[in-house]
Amino acid sequence: METTAETIPFDALQDAPTQSQEVANYINELTTLNLGPTHPATHGVFQNVLQMDGEKIVSGVSTIGYIHRAFEKIAEHRPFYQITPLTDRLNYCSSPINNMGWHMTVEKLLQIEIPRRAQYIRVIAMEMARLADHLICNTILGVDTGAYSGFLYAFQQRELIYEIYEEICGSRLTTNMGRVGGMERDLNETAIRKIRQLLVEFPAMLKEMEKLFNRNRIFMDRTIDVGPITAERAMSYGFTGPNLRAAGVDYDIRVHSPYSCYNEFEFDIPIGKSGDTYDRYMVRHEEMYQSLSIIRQALDKLPTDGYHADAPHYYLPPKEEVYRNMEALIYHFKIIMGEIDAPAGEVYHAVEGGNGELGFYLISDGGRTPYRLHFRRPCYIYYQAYTEMCKGAPLSDAIAIMSSLNVIAGELDA
Repeated sequence: METTAETIPFDALQDAPTQSQEVANYINELTTLNLGPTHPATHGVFQNVLQMDGEKIVSGVSTIGYIHRAFEKIAEHRPFYQITPLTDRLNYCSSPINNMGWHMTVEKLLQIEIPRRAQYIRVIAMEMARLADHLICNTILGVDTGAYSGFLYAFQQRELIYEIYEEICGSRLTTNMGRVGGMERDLNETAIRKIRQLLVEFPAMLKEMEKLFNRNRIFMDRTIDVGPITAERAMSYGFTGPNLRAAGVDYDIRVHSPYSCYNEFEFDIPIGKSGDTYDRYMVRHEEMYQSLSIIRQALDKLPTDGYHADAPHYYLPPKEEVYRNMEALIYHFKIIMGEIDAPAGEVYHAVEGGNGELGFYLISDGGRTPYRLHFRRPCYIYYQAYTEMCKGAPLSDAIAIMSSLNVIAGELDA
């Protein structure tokens, strides 16, 4: 009988010296292939050492850590407000969510309650970030399966989102948006006008994407039953976000542990069935409609009670006040120089990031910097399942699976 990957148990491949000569001969016939780090789909940052039987992936080992930023340790030597730019470099496709998650964590430690208007503005910013994140994931999946047109069309709307970011905070990709205690500025008329423009143009673009992808025979063949994962296996790995919901689990932190007034908005949680590449695409696609609905509700019901809390020890005073008010100058100096102690305590706060549960575990010993800070990066957790999801698939499917997982390299490094 001919020896194939199907006739030899996978576990037998892991211990060749103790197996039969037949198994040993088969292993000698396998090809070792480095998928990354010098590959467009791996961002030059992570590597997969694959054992190939022709075009079929038999097994693999993932390697991460080519960035070596050590941002958690850097954060433990910075004042709390200076940590926000570090969070930008986690999932840089949806930086505002990272920023707001960190601010809410510190506010929980400081027991600061921010006005509802500031919370609504945060929701608008976070949902726009989710739109940009899902847009990148789904259109790049199209590129990796041979459909380049959707990528070109959709990025016009991504550019509009970045223009709104500029109106809110002055930045585009790494936004450093908001502050501990609220937002650094209110929404101006230009931002509101462009948000309403987004609400009109974005759904039309989504309809175009549906025509390009959803029933495209080639796209369906490249994604349906590719890289499936069961709900039980996904939960055992610690999946959250769209990748878990695509497997049929309706877990969304915005619903199960509401923050920033999310309990005041009505929206659905799209879920899949098979947890394959097509389901992951469809869940993200439908979530963009839900994000647009949330933004519309928040904009229509925007409160008028202010965009920051009354917390002078932690919230920077307006620059014009610093120029003419001695008390404001003192607060400004102490905050900028990191000379204000935070209360001792231990908190964990999580938000629904573009890729799943983005959590911040913060321990303060009462000093001016965190005693310990850990970022729960969703990509770092679910990427561990990647080689298992690729087992038995052809090499071409490995790229589609990686794209559908939306692995962001910035979240793989600690």
